[in-house]
Amino acid sequence: MKVLVTGGGTGGHVMPAMAVIRALQARDRAVEVVYVGSEGGIEARLATEAGIRFESVATGKLRRSSKGMRGLLTKANLRDAFRVPVGAVQAWRIVGRERPDVVLSTGGYVCVPTVIAAWLRRRPVLTHEQTLTVGLANRIAGHFARRIALSWEESMSDLPPRLRKRAIVTGNPVRPSLFERTHSGFGLPSDGVHVYVTGGAQGARVLNNAVKEVAASLLSRVCVLHQCGPADFAALHDARAALPWEVAARWVLLPFIEDHEIGEAYAIADVVIGRAGAGTVNDLCLLAKASVLVPLEPTGGDEQLRNARRLADAGAAVVVRQGDCSGTALLAALDPLIGKAPRREAMAAAARSLARPA
Repeated sequence: MKVLVTGGGTGGHVMPAMAVIRALQARDRAVEVVYVGSEGGIEARLATEAGIRFESVATGKLRRSSKGMRGLLTKANLRDAFRVPVGAVQAWRIVGRERPDVVLSTGGYVCVPTVIAAWLRRRPVLTHEQTLTVGLANRIAGHFARRIALSWEESMSDLPPRLRKRAIVTGNPVRPSLFERTHSGFGLPSDGVHVYVTGGAQGARVLNNAVKEVAASLLSRVCVLHQCGPADFAALHDARAALPWEVAARWVLLPFIEDHEIGEAYAIADVVIGRAGAGTVNDLCLLAKASVLVPLEPTGGDEQLRNARRLADAGAAVVVRQGDCSGTALLAALDPLIGKAPRREAMAAAARSLARPA
């Protein structure tokens, strides 16, 4: 069997795809997988590292605006508009050459030309939506898919009525490494409260700046594992170097958490500070972690804010709006959780109650 997988732009789209690929290959080593994505996307690196054949297509992103149609007429949107037809032709050729038995789409703008090409070539398509709000790319892909897999029951109402007949709630595919430990502890002291700060694969500047602003005060109370992304690593490294060594030893900085390390990162965390993307929220629920969430704003349909509020409403998370996310605000949100293990345990139990493993 040959499976063509497409989706990318963020780890939230790519990680579920990789989880499905690993599950398929574990079941049948004869399964052939081809990954179609953007040459500069995270999917290119992760697929290549996993030994999966990768094919790239040009892709464009529609940057929506509160100004309506006028807000769409930006240089970036106009530039990308010319890339879309190129990507469509490339996808048409790839699907025709590979003739996959099935196409799995996990979202992101790069999936759209491949899904349409597969539909035109009469290849069955399964599309998967990770977040509560069905993204624009998956709204488009859903019209060409034979089946639509959803991570959350609430997402069903986001689909047009005629598409709901094709939809099924499956949960979000999870990589096995999420549950595997290395017992390294990342070199952090073993005692005290441990906080894992993550901005996703690329990091989040608002989180990085907030942590840097109150680093000395924060590190006097907790140990921090900080996945900051490559862009801010040097600046944060300099800030860490300026601290007394006994304080700096409580702050481990990494530009990226490798797949084989992710299980350990979550295992040592008493509290997670992060964005509210689908992948992060799903991991928090599956692993039962108390969290402080700073959802990315704006996103299409305010999907991260919806994700965060779902956890907050269940008592599993504290939400800090992006515009309010200073170091002081982050400390204020974290402070009630640091010295109160029963509250963290209650939040963890609430998170677990929302989990839907796939």
